[in-house]
Amino acid sequence: MLSIDFRRAAAAHRLALPLLAILCAVCAVSARATDSTATPAKWGALLWHDEFDQPVGSGPDESRWTYALGDSGWGNAELQCYTDSRENSLVAADPEAGDGRVLVIRALRDEVGRTTSARITTRGKFAVKFGRIEARLKVPKGQGIWPAFWMLGENEAEHGWPHCGEIDVMELLGHEPERVYGSLHGPGYSGIDSLTGSVRHAAMGGQSPEGDSGESIVADFSSAYHVFAVEWRPGRIEWFCDGLRYHVVDESELPEGAHWVFDETPHFLLLNLAVGGKWPGYPDDTTEFPQEYRIDYVRVYAAQD
Repeated sequence: MLSIDFRRAAAAHRLALPLLAILCAVCAVSARATDSTATPAKWGALLWHDEFDQPVGSGPDESRWTYALGDSGWGNAELQCYTDSRENSLVAADPEAGDGRVLVIRALRDEVGRTTSARITTRGKFAVKFGRIEARLKVPKGQGIWPAFWMLGENEAEHGWPHCGEIDVMELLGHEPERVYGSLHGPGYSGIDSLTGSVRHAAMGGQSPEGDSGESIVADFSSAYHVFAVEWRPGRIEWFCDGLRYHVVDESELPEGAHWVFDETPHFLLLNLAVGGKWPGYPDDTTEFPQEYRIDYVRVYAAQD
C-alpha cells in the first residue's frame, strides 16, 4: 500500500508547483436525487453497481467491498486509523438519496485526539477496463479533510505504483470545498506531474472559472449531492461533474517518454475519507468532528461494442 500512496505524498506539492495539465471550469450545479439505473447515452449495460440499500445500520456489502485497515499514514503522513467499525462506516437513512439510504464514511476524533475513519475497496472483487464510472456523492469540508473516489490498476502488486495506473475520479481538499480535482497517474506523469484538472462550484451565475468575481455567491460541494464520473475509452479518459466535462487526457498528449497504461489492465474502485496529510494539510481549531462523506450510489457502465 505504501507504493500506491506515495504519489499522495508527492501530490502535496500540487498547489505550489506547475502541473502538466490544469483545466478549470465553472460548475453551476443542482444535482437531483435519482434511483434510476437507466443506461446513460453512449454506454452499454450496467456492469456493476451498489445503491447502498442494505438495512440502516449495516456495513458495506461484503460481496462488493473490502476494508483497507491501519494507521500507517498511507504514504502521506495522514492522521487517521482506518477501521471496519460501524462507527466509521454504515448505511444510514437520507431523504436526499434516491432510495432513502446512503453509505456514510465518518471521520471521528476522540477526547485524546485519536482519529479514525474508513477506506473501502473492490480489490479482488470487481475491476473494470473502459466504460463510465460514476458516483453520487456529498462531500465534507474542513481544514485537513480529504475525501476521495478513485481507481487503481489491479496489477499493482506485480508492477507497483505508478506503473499500475491510477484514476482519481474525485478528490477534494477540505479547506477549499468549492473545488474538486480529477487526476491521472502513470509512468512519467505521477505525483506532482500528474495530469490534473479541477472544477469550481458556483451557486449562481456570473463567476469566472478563477472565482474572481465579487458579485456572485460562492457555494461549495458540501452543500448538496453531485455526480462525479469518468468516461474511459481506449487512449482517452474524460472527467465530469454533474454532466459538465471539465478535464480530458488523451494518450497522444502524454509527455515524451511517458507510457499509457490504461489500455492494459482493469482497475478496482476505492472510496475513503482521509484526515490530514501533506497535500490537504492538518486539522486545526476550525475543523469540526465528526466529518461525514455520504455516498448515494456507485455505478459502472460498459463501453459500447
